[in-house]
Amino acid sequence: MSQSILFLAHVSEAGNTLPKVSYEVLGAALKLTKQLGARLTIGLIGADVAAAAETVAAAGAERMLAVAGPDFASARYASDAAAAEALCRAAGAELILAPGTSRFMRVLAGVAHRLNGCVDTHVTSLESDAVSGELRATRWHYRQRIEAVIRRDARPWIVLLESGCDAASADTAWTDAARADTASTGAPAVAKVEQIPVTLPQGATRTVVSGVRAPKSDAQTIRPDANLLFVAGAGWTKKQADGKTHIDQAETLILEFLRASGASLGGSKSLVDQTGESQAVLGFMTHLNQVGQTGSTPRHPKGLSACCHGEEPHVVGWRFINERRAVNLDPNCGWARGKADVLYVADAFEVLAKLNVILAQRSRTSADAVLQP
Repeated sequence: MSQSILFLAHVSEAGNTLPKVSYEVLGAALKLTKQLGARLTIGLIGADVAAAAETVAAAGAERMLAVAGPDFASARYASDAAAAEALCRAAGAELILAPGTSRFMRVLAGVAHRLNGCVDTHVTSLESDAVSGELRATRWHYRQRIEAVIRRDARPWIVLLESGCDAASADTAWTDAARADTASTGAPAVAKVEQIPVTLPQGATRTVVSGVRAPKSDAQTIRPDANLLFVAGAGWTKKQADGKTHIDQAETLILEFLRASGASLGGSKSLVDQTGESQAVLGFMTHLNQVGQTGSTPRHPKGLSACCHGEEPHVVGWRFINERRAVNLDPNCGWARGKADVLYVADAFEVLAKLNVILAQRSRTSADAVLQP
């Protein structure tokens, strides 16, 4: 049974808070701390952790440690590994919980080696046995077709948890604690942070981040935090009722819908594979958008599929989508066989055109309301 838990996190790119997944992991750490009767320590990394520390001050941790300074502002293996190692040693924790961000995924395996411990990544849940108190981590293998339960004797044990697997319970855990603290004292909790000094050798600062290049927000089609997943199937590129294809119209409708709704874009394998088959394709669709057995498994609350048959290899990628709706002209498609909550038997071109009109009207109404005195 683990008696000491370290919640490890880094400041987000904005520099004033933690990544969203960090609060989900904190919720998991709070639940596990309660189950085991363990001691919780929070460890933070960043250029300035003061603002981020305030957001987790009400979690009830015994200690809050930080490695801060300009050298730890950007992701860099040498500095991040040194900071994480220093925090782990200062906390002396047997179990270390961290968010599975790209920044931590690069370095924490090396940190586990330095600590003579072990590490597991892509973990979706971590629970203790009610009788023995033994910790069990769960993760998926082989494109989410095999679920593994992992037990480790080695300590410290570093566990990186996936985003979206404990969102509701995590949000409830730490916001309820914050409310309770505010109600009892009349003011938000104040973070008391212990600074852990880390001196980096000259060679550890050779890598310098000169800037960040990112697509414009309206050009980005993969949005992990979106409430809606919109999946396009190969039907968008096929001949329509007039015997002709309408690729340009399909691209305009889909991009307009994505901009207006803020949805994330997915694609079926049959659609993204057309790129390598010299067929007419949607210009913004790539294999990175593919959802399914050989693609991704998103975790958006809602999903809308259009012009996709809903066959099992594709639908397996929807396993974490809670509410599913589909638009298809075939009333006997896979979605109609219990794989969707609602199936609209309709022309996807017409449906999306009407949706875009409704969304545009709502946007204008909202803008008018803001401008009114």
